[in-house]
Amino acid sequence: MDFVTRLHIRFKTRKVGSDVFGNTYHEEKKARPGKPPRRYVRYNGIVEASKVPADWHGWLHHTESSPPPEGGYARHAWQQDHQPNTTGTSYAHRPAGHVLKGGKRA
Repeated sequence: MDFVTRLHIRFKTRKVGSDVFGNTYHEEKKARPGKPPRRYVRYNGIVEASKVPADWHGWLHHTESSPPPEGGYARHAWQQDHQPNTTGTSYAHRPAGHVLKGGKRA
Protein backbone atom coordinates (compact mmCIF):
# COMPACT_ATOMS: atom_id res chain seq x y z
CA MET A 1 0.00 0.00 0.00
CA ASP A 2 1.51 3.31 -0.99
CA PHE A 3 2.18 6.23 1.33
CA VAL A 4 -0.67 8.45 0.09
CA THR A 5 -3.24 5.67 0.53
CA ARG A 6 -2.04 5.04 4.08
CA LEU A 7 -2.36 8.74 4.88
CA HIS A 8 -5.87 8.88 3.43
CA ILE A 9 -7.03 5.88 5.45
CA ARG A 10 -5.42 7.19 8.63
CA PHE A 11 -6.86 10.71 8.55
CA LYS A 12 -10.05 10.54 6.47
CA THR A 13 -11.58 7.24 7.64
CA ARG A 14 -12.62 5.57 10.85
CA LYS A 15 -11.90 1.95 11.72
CA VAL A 16 -15.08 -0.14 11.80
CA GLY A 17 -13.71 -3.58 12.66
CA SER A 18 -11.53 -6.52 11.71
CA ASP A 19 -11.95 -10.16 10.70
CA VAL A 20 -10.34 -13.51 11.52
CA PHE A 21 -7.69 -13.03 8.80
CA GLY A 22 -6.48 -9.78 10.39
CA ASN A 23 -7.93 -7.53 7.69
CA THR A 24 -9.21 -4.19 8.97
CA TYR A 25 -12.25 -2.37 7.60
CA HIS A 26 -12.66 1.40 7.38
CA GLU A 27 -15.36 3.87 6.37
CA GLU A 28 -15.02 7.51 5.33
CA LYS A 29 -15.75 9.96 8.12
CA LYS A 30 -17.42 12.42 5.77
CA ALA A 31 -19.43 11.15 2.80
CA ARG A 32 -19.54 12.94 -0.54
CA PRO A 33 -22.78 14.88 -1.16
CA GLY A 34 -25.56 12.58 -2.33
CA LYS A 35 -23.43 9.43 -2.14
CA PRO A 36 -22.84 6.77 0.51
CA PRO A 37 -19.50 6.84 2.36
CA ARG A 38 -16.73 4.84 0.73
CA ARG A 39 -15.64 1.69 2.51
CA TYR A 40 -12.15 0.24 2.49
CA VAL A 41 -10.35 -2.93 3.51
CA ARG A 42 -6.68 -3.04 4.55
CA TYR A 43 -5.47 -6.56 3.91
CA ASN A 44 -3.22 -8.35 6.36
CA GLY A 45 -0.42 -9.65 4.16
CA ILE A 46 -0.99 -10.34 0.48
CA VAL A 47 -3.71 -8.26 -1.18
CA GLU A 48 -6.22 -10.92 -2.22
CA ALA A 49 -9.92 -10.09 -2.55
CA SER A 50 -10.93 -13.66 -1.74
CA LYS A 51 -9.58 -13.11 1.80
CA VAL A 52 -12.71 -11.06 2.61
CA PRO A 53 -15.26 -13.26 4.44
CA ALA A 54 -18.91 -13.18 3.38
CA ASP A 55 -19.88 -11.34 6.58
CA TRP A 56 -17.72 -8.36 5.59
CA HIS A 57 -18.33 -8.61 1.84
CA GLY A 58 -21.94 -7.50 2.28
CA TRP A 59 -20.89 -4.50 4.34
CA LEU A 60 -18.14 -3.47 1.89
CA HIS A 61 -20.57 -3.45 -1.04
CA HIS A 62 -23.32 -1.55 0.83
CA THR A 63 -25.62 -4.59 0.94
CA GLU A 64 -25.58 -4.36 4.74
CA SER A 65 -25.87 -0.97 6.42
CA SER A 66 -24.10 -2.03 9.62
CA PRO A 67 -20.92 -4.09 10.02
CA PRO A 68 -21.20 -7.71 11.17
CA PRO A 69 -21.26 -8.43 14.92
CA GLU A 70 -17.96 -9.06 16.73
CA GLY A 71 -18.12 -12.86 16.53
CA GLY A 72 -19.71 -12.91 13.08
CA TYR A 73 -23.19 -14.07 12.16
CA ALA A 74 -24.64 -17.36 13.44
CA ARG A 75 -23.71 -20.24 11.18
CA HIS A 76 -25.59 -23.39 10.28
CA ALA A 77 -23.99 -26.75 11.11
CA TRP A 78 -23.52 -27.51 7.40
CA GLN A 79 -21.62 -24.29 6.60
CA GLN A 80 -17.84 -24.40 6.29
CA ASP A 81 -15.40 -21.73 7.42
CA HIS A 82 -14.31 -19.21 4.79
CA GLN A 83 -11.03 -19.96 3.02
CA PRO A 84 -9.20 -17.67 0.59
CA ASN A 85 -8.61 -18.83 -2.98
CA THR A 86 -5.50 -21.06 -3.08
CA THR A 87 -5.12 -21.26 -6.87
CA GLY A 88 -1.50 -20.72 -7.86
CA THR A 89 -0.14 -21.49 -4.39
CA SER A 90 1.45 -24.58 -2.92
CA TYR A 91 -1.88 -25.27 -1.16
CA ALA A 92 -3.82 -25.61 -4.43
CA HIS A 93 -5.57 -28.92 -5.13
CA ARG A 94 -3.51 -31.26 -7.25
CA PRO A 95 -5.13 -34.54 -8.27
CA ALA A 96 -3.31 -37.86 -8.13
CA GLY A 97 -0.72 -38.04 -10.89
CA HIS A 98 -0.25 -34.28 -11.21
CA VAL A 99 3.24 -33.27 -12.40
CA LEU A 100 3.82 -31.01 -9.39
CA LYS A 101 2.69 -33.74 -7.01
CA GLY A 102 5.32 -36.13 -8.33
CA GLY A 103 3.02 -38.89 -9.49
CA LYS A 104 2.18 -40.59 -12.75
CA ARG A 105 -1.24 -40.85 -14.30
CA ALA A 106 -2.68 -44.26 -14.97
